[in-house]
Amino acid sequence: AFGNQLIPATMPLKKATVFLNPAACKGKAGNLFEKNAAPILHLSGLDVTVVKTDYEGQAKQLLELMENTDLIIIAGGDGTVQEVVTGLLRRADEAAFSKIPIGFIPLGKTCSLSHALYPESTNQVEHIANATLAILKGETVPLDVLQIKGEKEQPVFAVSGLRWGSYRDAGVKVSKYWYFGPLKTKAAHFFSTFKPQKHQAALRYLGPTERPPEEPEEKSRPPLYVRLYRRLRSYWLAPAGFPREVAAEKWEELKLSTIELCIATQNRQLDLTRTKDFMNICIEAENVSKGQFVQRGCQKMHDPHMCLEGSQCIHASRCILQLPEGTEGFFGIDNEEYEAMPVEVKLLPRKLQFFCDPRMREQLLQAAVQ
Repeated sequence: AFGNQLIPATMPLKKATVFLNPAACKGKAGNLFEKNAAPILHLSGLDVTVVKTDYEGQAKQLLELMENTDLIIIAGGDGTVQEVVTGLLRRADEAAFSKIPIGFIPLGKTCSLSHALYPESTNQVEHIANATLAILKGETVPLDVLQIKGEKEQPVFAVSGLRWGSYRDAGVKVSKYWYFGPLKTKAAHFFSTFKPQKHQAALRYLGPTERPPEEPEEKSRPPLYVRLYRRLRSYWLAPAGFPREVAAEKWEELKLSTIELCIATQNRQLDLTRTKDFMNICIEAENVSKGQFVQRGCQKMHDPHMCLEGSQCIHASRCILQLPEGTEGFFGIDNEEYEAMPVEVKLLPRKLQFFCDPRMREQLLQAAVQ
């Protein structure tokens, strides 16, 4: 149906830039894309440019050089999404580029976003085709982004969240226990119990922020006299003398000792009617038995950012995580490893527009009405 529609000669073709990670899904991603997604994109009448990444971190560099495009398509897994989003939001003109809608074709080993954007499917080919068609149908949902900044490094951006702790460390080692077959996940967590590690840190955070009302987009630039009036009005109505006092931000402080800390967006549980914007900070219980550790760790493999029973959950719009000197280990940021260090995490609510299946959007709107 999409392929048979005529494009008028006067209509300019929409440009789509695809960032493809051929190494995803154990090197099968390139073949999966060419067989199942590329034909649909080319039949749709889009001017498609495919950019293949050759090494880790390349997508961030390529995004800095990218020229104007009408839509961005990410073909890969969580790591590719994280790289593209980080490269996009590091640009000097990110305010304009962040309005470009983004499509996600799930081709990686871990594809956290696909659960929020597309219906569940046990057939990989069908799942890829549905995701590609959803991009063409044009329905979008706004997703939150976390800005994670160390003391010296450039900020990293995440759409799922940050994990730091023993469950994450055990989950990374699962593939090393392949010889246990279907028991490899339990084996990895069981052997991790011999070196239980509690994580000490200091946390400062600000509470949720009120969501501002949606502003209708202006389709055309206002006339000159309207713009002049607005400027003069804002100038004359500006308070004289000193500016008004801004209410001091109320920071909460917390010393924590935990087996794992998660800071996650709410993208997995989208709610289009939320009146407050916040991220979830989940502090797992520090004292668990070996059996509980194995059980909880296996649960976390299916949903890494779930807050298990007995955990402390905090809603925050911004937080600062201070680690003791000499802290070793790694963060998992959207399932990508980064060296653990003191960081500031800031929520950027509804920062990016992602294409989603119209059925998923309809479900969200129906839930909002109810």
